[in-house]
Amino acid sequence: MKKIIHCDADCFFAAVEMRDDPSLRHVPMAIGGSVERRGVISTCNYEARRFGVHSAMASWQALKLCPSLVLLPHNMEKYRQASSALKSIFSDYSEIIEMVSVDEAYLDVTDTDLCRGSATLIAREIRNRVRSEIGITVSAGVATNKFLAKVASEWHKPDGLYVIKPGDEKAFVDNLPIKYIHGVGKVTAAKLARLGISHCQELQQKSLAELACHFGSFAVRLKALSQGIDDRPVNTTRIRKSLSVEHTFTADLAGRDSCLSQTGWLCGELMARLKKLPAFYQVKKIQVKLKFANFSQTTLEKPCDTPTVACFSDLIAEGTARNPLPVRLLGVGVQFMPPPSLSMVEQLRLFA
Repeated sequence: MKKIIHCDADCFFAAVEMRDDPSLRHVPMAIGGSVERRGVISTCNYEARRFGVHSAMASWQALKLCPSLVLLPHNMEKYRQASSALKSIFSDYSEIIEMVSVDEAYLDVTDTDLCRGSATLIAREIRNRVRSEIGITVSAGVATNKFLAKVASEWHKPDGLYVIKPGDEKAFVDNLPIKYIHGVGKVTAAKLARLGISHCQELQQKSLAELACHFGSFAVRLKALSQGIDDRPVNTTRIRKSLSVEHTFTADLAGRDSCLSQTGWLCGELMARLKKLPAFYQVKKIQVKLKFANFSQTTLEKPCDTPTVACFSDLIAEGTARNPLPVRLLGVGVQFMPPPSLSMVEQLRLFA
């Protein structure tokens, strides 16, 4: 039986800023781009969240909801240092660590003898060390698999610890709202609601065949997670599936030619980032994203193993033809083929 801990720093960027300036602790504050540059909110503290401010929200909208909001620019070097300190603490308790992002990680502590082999005691000690050594708080969840550990870490946020003990998995997931299932967004949730499903127990009662009619191949994972089943290992090496670059313009781009004039430098940034990746990353598709003045957006993609500015330009021209409105955001990106170790499958012999 696995012992998995999921650790997630609370409002990470904002927490680092509040650590360095305690006067920010009791006022609504957020990290994001300026209104003048059409910035968006990266994260905000819990004081700001009470006003409805959240990540990915336009900065002007956040300030409209909360006029007293203190909006700070990013200080990525400071956040990188805090992230490195987090990982250093995690590595004292396990060699099997999956860093999901700069402030979030899974730890497999199944075989450790530290803290008497108790994952709960390890999680408690990690949280105490993060608070004393880094000056921020971490919420943690402990369970027998990654899915349940992730949900548990959200249960008592912020600055909380929740443990799902072995044998309690079914009782926990039965009353779990389906919004906690990874991959269930607004569209899937709406489909489930039409089927009369709002909690995992209701989802468990549906046959796999019935779910497959509505959700295709996702039905298998949907059913398994609703039962609290998740066999994914904690991966110490994460494989990137895609890479993209996007930019929100200070002034809207009016028409196809204005958009095409920006393609060159966007592709240049994308190519520079591609060159930094290991050689096994092979491009299989290119994609573009256009967000229009009314905040609607469209995406396009096509097979391509050798991305060029001309290839992206063709897609952007096609995208602008879909909507006559000016464009506020342009994005270019690629999708990768699975690396050889994952895509090469050996055919087993039927007879010895």
